[in-house]
Amino acid sequence: MESVFEIIAEPNRRAILSLLVSSQQSVGEIERQLRMTQPTVSKHLRVLREAGFVEATVDAQRRLYRLKLEPFQEVEDWLEPFRRFWSAHVDALERHLDRMDAATPTIKKARRNRRGANRDLDKGETK
Repeated sequence: MESVFEIIAEPNRRAILSLLVSSQQSVGEIERQLRMTQPTVSKHLRVLREAGFVEATVDAQRRLYRLKLEPFQEVEDWLEPFRRFWSAHVDALERHLDRMDAATPTIKKARRNRRGANRDLDKGETK
């Protein structure tokens, strides 16, 4: 059995999963939106279904596919340490940018004031 990561590594499967995020879709709808052949879509949906990423319900003569969230938990768990890592770095960058903004407020205000004055002149007002 393929791992979760091997399954989602395939670009066509990721495209199908991306479509199913917003709503359930039939095979025909997936074919049209992704410009894939029916056999290709069916093959990838079978892999996704067997791995537990999607489930199908029958609606008259068509099957509607929708996401199942459980397999994504493994990806979520794997990503968590990286989120903490990047969160700390992004927070540090934000603090640095805030310090830079605090050190140069007059330049930005002067530029903003000039732009504001020019906007008034553009509207037909005179000084």
